[in-house]
Amino acid sequence: MNILMKGIIKENPVLILLLGLCPALAVSTQAENAIGMGAATTFVLVCSNVAISLLRKIIPDKVRIPCYIVLIAGFVTLVQIVVEAYAYTLYQALGIFLPLIAVNCIIFGRAEMFANKNKVISSFLDAIGMGAGFTLALLAIASIREIFGSGTWFGMEIPILINNNIPIFTLAPGGFVVFGLLVAAVNKFTKGKVRKEFGCKGCPQAEACKKGGTE
Repeated sequence: MNILMKGIIKENPVLILLLGLCPALAVSTQAENAIGMGAATTFVLVCSNVAISLLRKIIPDKVRIPCYIVLIAGFVTLVQIVVEAYAYTLYQALGIFLPLIAVNCIIFGRAEMFANKNKVISSFLDAIGMGAGFTLALLAIASIREIFGSGTWFGMEIPILINNNIPIFTLAPGGFVVFGLLVAAVNKFTKGKVRKEFGCKGCPQAEACKKGGTE
């Protein structure tokens, strides 16, 4: 449970670790798109974490990154084909950001920092937690932007707001404003305690930094 909840709250990839911000801001104009991107990313996270955990003792250390890329790209291609075949409207809405899941730093980060060092069940739970945290963060950003920017939520019209919306929320500046406000709200709610834990000692990538001599 601790591993599962970590990605949702304590180490939320978007609002705490500030990872995967490009798709988080680009596709979060509508709640439906946020759910689609979150589900696709979660699927790739789960598959890649499980696969890498299973193969962690087989993959040579010197070529682990290329191997991760091949595995992740394969799962992303599968997701892309399925979405294009069965949810073409969503496929068009996500555009280039769907295949770009292959280079999402959340997925590579969990592969290197967790799946490469833990057993399958733990890696599976980590992926579910991180995917859920990513999806919930996207949904929060997208809901605010869609409600105030378009006067709708999941395409349903909201009285008053439908005729009195603020279009800037659907544009890039609005995305940055909403994201900044949510990060500030998280810091206020946690009194900065969660973020303070992520110094060199608490950072999930501290070990990699130490190995690279960049700590």
